[in-house]
Amino acid sequence: MDVMEHPTAIMNPGHWPVAPDPGRKVFAHYMVGVTCDQTPEQWAHDITCAKAAGIDGFALNIGPSDHWTSTQLEHAYRVAEHFGGFTLFVSFDMAAGCWSVPQVVGVINRFKGSPAQMMVDGRPLVSTFEGPDWAPNWPVVRNETGDICLIPDWSSLGPHGVGQRLDLIDGAFSWDAWPRAGQSKMTTVEDLLYKDTLRGKKYMMGVSPWFYTDLPQWNKNWYCSSESLWYDRWQQILEVIPDFVQIITWNDFGESSYICDDSSAQVVCGAEKYVSGRSHSAFRAVLPYLIAAYKSGSAEIDWQEQDTAVAWYRTAPARTQRHEGAVWGQGGNVSATHAARDVISVMAVTKGFARITVTIGESRRMTFETNSRNPLSYFEVPFDSHTTGPVLLALDGRTTSGPEIEGRCEEGKTSLNAVAIQV
Repeated sequence: MDVMEHPTAIMNPGHWPVAPDPGRKVFAHYMVGVTCDQTPEQWAHDITCAKAAGIDGFALNIGPSDHWTSTQLEHAYRVAEHFGGFTLFVSFDMAAGCWSVPQVVGVINRFKGSPAQMMVDGRPLVSTFEGPDWAPNWPVVRNETGDICLIPDWSSLGPHGVGQRLDLIDGAFSWDAWPRAGQSKMTTVEDLLYKDTLRGKKYMMGVSPWFYTDLPQWNKNWYCSSESLWYDRWQQILEVIPDFVQIITWNDFGESSYICDDSSAQVVCGAEKYVSGRSHSAFRAVLPYLIAAYKSGSAEIDWQEQDTAVAWYRTAPARTQRHEGAVWGQGGNVSATHAARDVISVMAVTKGFARITVTIGESRRMTFETNSRNPLSYFEVPFDSHTTGPVLLALDGRTTSGPEIEGRCEEGKTSLNAVAIQV
């Protein structure tokens, strides 16, 4: 079957254009907790890949008790200093254990003078994962570090709760980067509430390509609707134009939100079954355009780089698998297999008119035409248990292949993670 389709166009809200701003930055959330024995060479590889995608720096998520944290922070900062043009800041994971004030002060003071430290208005940027109960300690930290720019993630409070603590913070980071339980799409309602509530303080907006986790040791087993998430959320970023963007995540394999290259040493025990063979590095292929558009304040930029297309999909129909208790969204009570749509998602950045073809085995072939008026396009190709075989993605004479879509997952086990490919 050969069908011609036209793309979904990116929206252009009426309040555009927004003036370009060199102060806008895009960071990626880096889990230091999975870096035991990691070498400086791995940090160099990750920083090189991130820079090539247009990412400005890493938010280094650290817990209070990992014995390798100090060594790995040293590696990260030294390598970033060597490369230049790439910044780092610490995100204290307040859900990973108990932090003492001296611990937090010690980490900040140790790295605040590094040329690689991200600075905002002359102060070192500091963030958190949760920790609103720790809030009364931050004035002491400010005093003992010579002041900081504190932009925590206190998403558990919501915009209203964060707004009641503006005297303690310099901005807020929202961890809400996925649809909630029972929801297929996100909106910008909460993002706009944060911006209003912060009254001019900095807003950092989260974006993620995917979410699926099945880690019984942490009582985690859910899937968030993700088929069009990478496209949808970047559209919303271009609508909201926050002060900062944080990609969640660079390397959290356990929650299937990674965009880094494959790194088996960083895969937590139990995640191998849904991570192996499912590379997400292709998600980065469209980032140079998306980040440039965000910094310029408009999707309508003069894009002159090579045309590229990214496709992501699960390798088996959702309803042919045993759900094994996975639910639709955190805290949900509906099976995740009712949420997952069986589609190949395609996102393309092109300079003008182009043809993109997606082929699934011998049973389906669909060709799309991009919109010459807009660089960014999005398409979907449905599949089911009768639409199986290798996946081919073609763009203007270039072709790449991806893993086969099978009628059933191996041994019937659930694998709601995606694989991403690019051309």
